[in-house]
Amino acid sequence: MPIPALGAATLAAVLDAGSMEAAALRLHITPSAVSQRIRALEHEVGRVLLVRSKPLRSTPAAHAVVRFARQVALLEHDAATSIGDGAPRITMPLAVNADSLATWFLPPLARLSARHPVVFDLHRDDQGFTAGMLEDGTVSGAVTSRAAPVGGCRVRELGVLRYEAVATPEFVATWLSDVTGGTTAGATATGATATAAALARAPLIDFDRRDDLQTRWLVARGVDPALPPRHHVPASHDFAAATRWGLGWSLLPLLQSADDLAAGRLVRLGGPGIDVPLYWQQWNLRSQLLDAVADEIVAEGRRVLVV
Repeated sequence: MPIPALGAATLAAVLDAGSMEAAALRLHITPSAVSQRIRALEHEVGRVLLVRSKPLRSTPAAHAVVRFARQVALLEHDAATSIGDGAPRITMPLAVNADSLATWFLPPLARLSARHPVVFDLHRDDQGFTAGMLEDGTVSGAVTSRAAPVGGCRVRELGVLRYEAVATPEFVATWLSDVTGGTTAGATATGATATAAALARAPLIDFDRRDDLQTRWLVARGVDPALPPRHHVPASHDFAAATRWGLGWSLLPLLQSADDLAAGRLVRLGGPGIDVPLYWQQWNLRSQLLDAVADEIVAEGRRVLVV
């Protein structure tokens, strides 16, 4: 059955805004008109599309409708640009993991916004979960660790985000001075590795409760990951800052820790690094703007990430 484009666009606006009232302000209509459009859309498709909660949430049936609305808006923008009709600035929602956002993802967006009438609505999540936002229509492109293409999407390799376990020299001296091959922080700084006994009691920093990098590193070192005390700092810049302040040890991307390692403000703890392969996935839609965004992001990823 055909999906009414106006109703689909209204549904997307409601989900973006979080309420009928906020969507009405964006669309320059009354909340009652928004509600009527949504009811008419639900009647047309024969499915409930919104969970009337605070904030409003989409049902699984709404995902295809929202995706359709965003794709129509993108194609309309491409058409207006092609005929020189002064295309209005369009909002492009993208998903990205926190460490990419903190290290390499913003420069290509800045270059794109200087050349194209686009603003970016960034959604941050763990790289293992960003692909889900493509599936439900929330975003049109995503940095993800998922190599298999999401249905209706295409995928391109970006490179590898490499992590190493690091801490301040002072933290090492306090918590990890019992090292294999020496008894000083200097031994760790020159490549010796902290013992399992020391790591079992030394505080570490997790990004959030879904962050498993530190756990994976401990398991590889033969340490029970349930033993060390854990801080949680759920913002990438603050996470790195907490490591620099000596709150605990952590795994940081080399893109984020290289200057501090070179200056001696951080030292490596040895052990295995962890590589996180990253991919760019986007809708399989022939859009000039979406392809320009993809090309810029992929080029930057391949320039700065390990390939």
